[in-house]
Amino acid sequence: MPTCGVVYVHSTPLAVSQHVEWAIARVLTAPVTLHWSAQPVDPGMRRSECSWTGRPGTGAELAAALRQWPMIRFEVTEEPSPGVDGERFMHVPGRGLFRGTIGASGDIQIGEDRLRAIMASVRAPEALSHALDKALGTAWDAELEPYRYAGDGAPVTLLTRVG
Repeated sequence: MPTCGVVYVHSTPLAVSQHVEWAIARVLTAPVTLHWSAQPVDPGMRRSECSWTGRPGTGAELAAALRQWPMIRFEVTEEPSPGVDGERFMHVPGRGLFRGTIGASGDIQIGEDRLRAIMASVRAPEALSHALDKALGTAWDAELEPYRYAGDGAPVTLLTRVG
């Protein structure tokens, strides 16, 4: 069963934008031409987004392909599909890549075993709060939020994975 998702390139230098398209094209095994626009939050940078369709695991492949440029801010989502959890990947320069499981509503979900491990490893309420924030990707969300709002109303490209 195919799944779908979205790649949000929140900011990239203009010189890297063609490389981003090539990386996405390699994963989707189809030509990719994105519609780039200025990123008002980060003057001189460009932004784009595209919806994709492919097999489960494509989101992880897209995130791996894009993380080779550490100066890019991006998110990749993959919708849940039968028997496979959805995922959200967020990348922020200097912070690295975050991966979270997402449910049908798009919220980050923390599994029972991970919650038990967090509860067993912390001693103070502040430490529990910090560990949960880290597990939810709160720092990545906070850094990306202004970039998300800057993309409201931007054109979206639709892509389909071949093969």
